[in-house]
Amino acid sequence: MSPAILGLLIFTLGPIVASLLLSFTDYNIISDPEWVGLKNYVDMFEERLFWQALRVSAIYSVVSVPLGLTLSLGLAVLLNHAMRGISIFRSIYYMPTVISGVGVAMLWRWLFNAEFGVINVLLDGIGIEGPAWLLDANWALPALIITSLWGIGGTTLIFLAGLQAIPEELYEAAEIDGAGLWSRFWSVTLPLISNVTFFNLVLGIIGALQVFTDAFVITRGGPNHATLFLSVYLYQHAFQYLNMGYASAIAWFMFFVVMLLTVLVFKSSPLWVYYESGRQEK
Repeated sequence: MSPAILGLLIFTLGPIVASLLLSFTDYNIISDPEWVGLKNYVDMFEERLFWQALRVSAIYSVVSVPLGLTLSLGLAVLLNHAMRGISIFRSIYYMPTVISGVGVAMLWRWLFNAEFGVINVLLDGIGIEGPAWLLDANWALPALIITSLWGIGGTTLIFLAGLQAIPEELYEAAEIDGAGLWSRFWSVTLPLISNVTFFNLVLGIIGALQVFTDAFVITRGGPNHATLFLSVYLYQHAFQYLNMGYASAIAWFMFFVVMLLTVLVFKSSPLWVYYESGRQEK
């Protein structure tokens, strides 16, 4: 076990502790760290771009997470039907999740090109003038939200596993009682996959608040800071301005936000997450 333990201490726990200490210092890599206490955190909350980055990350998370969960569940329901060649469709929908993030980002950057991008060409074909997507501050963030839907195959696969674990007898009993298609979905399907929804929700929140690749490769945080996510803001201070202390403070702020939201979701789970074992114990 020693190689794994040493790797954890040196490459994971060590940098975590170091970043916490650096968040209380003024450190630019070239010179030695200088202890400044809470100055980095105070400066962070007084910085206008920090609040812009927090706003962008919040909007992205609030829109992309529910949208991704809804579409993933819809796809999972469709892929749960027994039909010829269904395994091929399942593979097709999952395949985008294994493609390189940078490659996908470059692809979407081309698709959203205002002059010759495929999306605007298709819109023009039906008589709609497409916006300047990545060059327009009003459309850049929606474009990245659309881009995030490319990788919903993994979430769909998890939902599909949850759907296949539901006993068919429950649907038959509900149908005998007169429940229609929507009633069976609302009263049987959703409660029995609520634990899967809970899992996907937690992962979705964590992933949305840490999104970096798409924003960095496609828009670089622009235009006019319209896609300046907290992760991009952190990267700029750490590796462009070499302000490692301030960047570490941003990282720890992100950690506490993610932890707080995760705890809130866990605390709310007894109100909406159904566990068969818990029901049996009662």
